[in-house]
Amino acid sequence: MDTAANHPDPAFPRLHSRPARGWISDPNGLSYADGRYHVFFQCNPDSARHHMICWGHLSSPDLVRWEEEPIALRPQPGGPDRRGCWSGVLTDDDGVPAAVYSGVATAEGQPRVVLARAVEGLSSWSPERQIAAEVPPDAEVTAVRDPFIFRFQGRRFAIQGAGLASGHAALLLYSVDDLRSWRYEGIWFSSEDPLAAEHLPAEVWECPQLVQVPDSSGADTWLLMASLWTATDAHRHTNGVGYLLGSLYPGAAGLPVFTPESGGKADRGTDFYAAQILALPDRPLLWGWSHEVADSAARPGRSQEQTDAAGWAGILTFPRRLSVHGGALAVEPAPELLAFRDRQLRHGAAGTLTLPGQAEAKVAGGEGTVRLVLSSLEGRRTVFADTVAGGDELRIFIDASIVEIYHHGSVPTTVRAYPAAGEEWLLELPHGAAADAWELRQPGRELPGRK
Repeated sequence: MDTAANHPDPAFPRLHSRPARGWISDPNGLSYADGRYHVFFQCNPDSARHHMICWGHLSSPDLVRWEEEPIALRPQPGGPDRRGCWSGVLTDDDGVPAAVYSGVATAEGQPRVVLARAVEGLSSWSPERQIAAEVPPDAEVTAVRDPFIFRFQGRRFAIQGAGLASGHAALLLYSVDDLRSWRYEGIWFSSEDPLAAEHLPAEVWECPQLVQVPDSSGADTWLLMASLWTATDAHRHTNGVGYLLGSLYPGAAGLPVFTPESGGKADRGTDFYAAQILALPDRPLLWGWSHEVADSAARPGRSQEQTDAAGWAGILTFPRRLSVHGGALAVEPAPELLAFRDRQLRHGAAGTLTLPGQAEAKVAGGEGTVRLVLSSLEGRRTVFADTVAGGDELRIFIDASIVEIYHHGSVPTTVRAYPAAGEEWLLELPHGAAADAWELRQPGRELPGRK
């Protein structure tokens, strides 16, 4: 897919792959099969608005070069997903890939778990009209979201995000011996837990994830991650994504029990949501959705009219590698992203660096504040600022209107910013800090203006 090279919108990403037009949001159905990575995602291919959601599909051999595949799932007229095919996952069902997702039938209706099966590879899908899981007949459950499948001690289970009448967010548990017919086991875990209340504050937990992650201590550590929804969000998910680390062990009737031990935010920024994890052995990878920013006096962004005119909305982040160190989540850019580096702009630079619209800077050392600024003759605005000390190390990626900053040994910061005409990116370093910087490009693609 090479839609970015000639895209007329300067805010359109050149390195983060997405279709040239339409709305995209939650990454779904992450998988690795036959030597290719597959990222499905919520999309509206017909406009830049959140409406009649389908599943789009990208695939890649190397996490760098991506190809746009045919639309995988569309709302079925008269079907259980006729108002949208919402978030879900891929799973293996007796050797056949199956998409497990939330189908919405009416404008006000709750999502139900719907299935589709791969017909040929992962490029063609056959939806099933059968409901695998109805909304639970539980008076405490007022909202449900986004199924997630996991295996524990040889059995297959599922969780759904939920909201409760008490105001707490929760996870619902299902036994899934038969993928077409789930058994509801009840409210499994909620924000009544003190650590959950601290690190996952929300009215509803969306896009729940439960995977094992490599832990440098050698512990058998499970990561529970959820996107933190509140009624005032309106697709501006400032609460972001939280996580808990803990243990999973068998309880009554062999059902799993999760015990949290620590937690935090999966991203420090305001523009990261709906994260999903590809649970590869010893190498879990995470993608998230970075939404457009509404224009305001406090923070320049785009109006809905400007977004409509641009014809696109939403970016998927770079793939991120997950691990645990010292009881905390550590998130690093996937090593494959090194392939984006083109010519080196600076080595061991100090002071202030000017960076192009596609760039990486690696900052080490120093004491004080690192700032990434958009500057012009009319003024300057700070896009990112953080204090560094001693051995801190940052990797900063700029791609048109998305910035991803990785804090070594910790979690990243994702920010959206739209450079105006005449603005340039400046990286300001504190005393004692040094930076290497590279111009970035897609392998095999010439940068604009270069031969």
